[in-house]
Amino acid sequence: MHLRSSVGSLVALLFASLPPVAASGPRVLETGTLPGDLRLQAPKDLNGYFPFAPPTSKVIWDERSSYVRRQILVAQGLWPMPAKTPLNVVIHGKIERPDYTVEKVYFESAPGFFVTGNLYRPKNPKGRVPGVLFAHGHWTDARFFEETDAKFQVELATGQERFEQGGRSRFQSMCVQLARMGCVVWQWDMLGNADALQLSFELVHRFAKQRPEMNTVEGWGLYSPQAEARLQSIMGLQTWNAIRSLDFLLSLPDVDPERTVMTGASGGGTQTMLLAAVDPRLKLSFPAVMVSTAMQGGCTCENSSLLRVNTGNVEFAGLFAPKPQGMTTANDWTKEMATKGFPDLKKLYALLGVPNDVMLHRGEHFPHNYNAVSRSAFYTWLNQHCKLGSKEPVIERDYERLTRKELTVWDAQHPAPTANDPAFERKLLKWFADDAGKQLHASAVSPDRLRTEMGGAVDVLIGRTYANAGEVGWQSKGKRDRGNYLELTGLVRNTTHGEELPVVWLAPKQGNGRTVVWLDDAGKSALFEADGAVKPAVLRLVQSGVAVLGADLLFQGEFLKDGQPVKQTRVVKEPREFAGYTFGYNHALFAQRAHDILTLVKFLRGAGAAAAATSSVAVAGFGGTGPIVAAARAVAGAAIDRAAVDTGGFRFGRLLDYRDPQFLPGGAKYLDVPGLLALGAPQALWLAGEGTEPALVTGLYRAAGKTKQLAVFTGATAQRETAAVAWLLE
Repeated sequence: MHLRSSVGSLVALLFASLPPVAASGPRVLETGTLPGDLRLQAPKDLNGYFPFAPPTSKVIWDERSSYVRRQILVAQGLWPMPAKTPLNVVIHGKIERPDYTVEKVYFESAPGFFVTGNLYRPKNPKGRVPGVLFAHGHWTDARFFEETDAKFQVELATGQERFEQGGRSRFQSMCVQLARMGCVVWQWDMLGNADALQLSFELVHRFAKQRPEMNTVEGWGLYSPQAEARLQSIMGLQTWNAIRSLDFLLSLPDVDPERTVMTGASGGGTQTMLLAAVDPRLKLSFPAVMVSTAMQGGCTCENSSLLRVNTGNVEFAGLFAPKPQGMTTANDWTKEMATKGFPDLKKLYALLGVPNDVMLHRGEHFPHNYNAVSRSAFYTWLNQHCKLGSKEPVIERDYERLTRKELTVWDAQHPAPTANDPAFERKLLKWFADDAGKQLHASAVSPDRLRTEMGGAVDVLIGRTYANAGEVGWQSKGKRDRGNYLELTGLVRNTTHGEELPVVWLAPKQGNGRTVVWLDDAGKSALFEADGAVKPAVLRLVQSGVAVLGADLLFQGEFLKDGQPVKQTRVVKEPREFAGYTFGYNHALFAQRAHDILTLVKFLRGAGAAAAATSSVAVAGFGGTGPIVAAARAVAGAAIDRAAVDTGGFRFGRLLDYRDPQFLPGGAKYLDVPGLLALGAPQALWLAGEGTEPALVTGLYRAAGKTKQLAVFTGATAQRETAAVAWLLE
């Protein structure tokens, strides 16, 4: 059958045997029945199950790993990578020991943002030596840490530690031993810890309630909707500090860039996984007591929006393959790693030809820590791969601990910056926002360049593209003969993702092969007046031979038990008011509704009667659904021939509630709604709600030489649907 064949002949064939729908109105399911959609289940949280499915080929892994690595960078606020400003390193206060030295160091990872720590070096290095980054976890004042006597005696008695003196500080023990083995070691402070107090411990690790004074459209603070809309988080700042720490380590003339190593336990293990995943300069990784298919990291500093949607820590560890990687377990959430997670990493390494370059040191008989036994496993693994020549297994020797006063970087000659300064917090976030904005605006000189430099990030924000929209089918629920058109009701099912949408399809008996997906906040009811009659604007399309599809997107129409619009989105049970606990594991509702639009387009473009009857697909969006159509268009490419979008002037950056149904992590960062519209250029677009001259959008159509593809409407709101229909019929 020809592509432009009559819709009427096809739908008559498919639906002739169906009894007419008895009830009036566009309802698809029985009253009280909700769609069978997996997204109606409770949202996933950090305590869910996060398995890793090893790839079946290197080609598949190359594609998947590239996407997940980009997802991490976007989630951490590092796409595009921030400008690397001068570190302005200060090294002072050298302490001499017989076979190693310790120095105090601070530098600026961003203007005025200080990274603090200690640098351990071997006394007489032979040429360039390995450089080790040591990230600590959630130990109070970890760099200055000394275990209490009572707890240390237990550790000594159970074999967790070996030495009465040195064993009281696992952090100094690690650094001293590595320096004695011939490594340069940089051990820096997690934010809110030891000397890094520009952001307080409570803010970094114990944040619980939104701060009204920091939840403002201008001059926002961390955890606010504005920060989340720009993907600014504590975790992202810590990942940035890790990147800059590697910059610092590699700036030292005695460090071998081919033997760069990172390790850390607990929260330090999280930092290790992330840097290893995104920074190719790292050559060996050893995340301790963190890699797991279970709990993914409970602190606010270990979570960020978008980070673990459809992925998790085991896959993050896999991104380091095929480079050598070790890890440890304890009697904690990692205790099942030997059977759940590690075998899959082993398969990945085997696929890449190096099955022995991934190692699991089991320690389920010990509690959650980085004890002398697991440290020995790390030393031995490093010794083998960095070819240090130490006798194996490598065992620590005792040493003389340094005091807090000897280790702190701040003194009268090197005064500490202001602690817990809200003004600095605002200034820091503004610097990152301005830096990203400058880079992104520079890319908006042509549609191709914008898609290359920004499109990949928006793919992550939305979390689905037309290419991976899934397999889609149709289940008919009824029909009504309306004279010159049929009113069909049914479910569009996305079997790949377990989603289904109630749909009303107005199909002209003498169709012209064109279909318009008509979307509004009212769902499929937007096709109709209050009395059940088809809206005049929609009826004009149908009478012109254009099929019109209306649908209930997620939590519209038949998704609502009480019929009331959603005012706040669901969040996980975690009481702390941090978006990352929900949107680090689940797509935002805005993104899920964009998925629904892709599903509808795939239905019309895919196999079956809909595809045979449809030669052109347009999508029209009004009300709050207008920006969602812009987002779907941004990731759908040429699958949507024409789009009519009424944005209503909406901006992600103006939202004051991360539970707002329109909230989208990262939505403001990537040039906000104009950025989504711009990614659709130069495809045909009718645009309302953006004023007379939406500069970014018109500039790209002009640059592409396609100004006739853009129609900007500036008339009254009441006339928008009529004007959109006139354009759609052109």
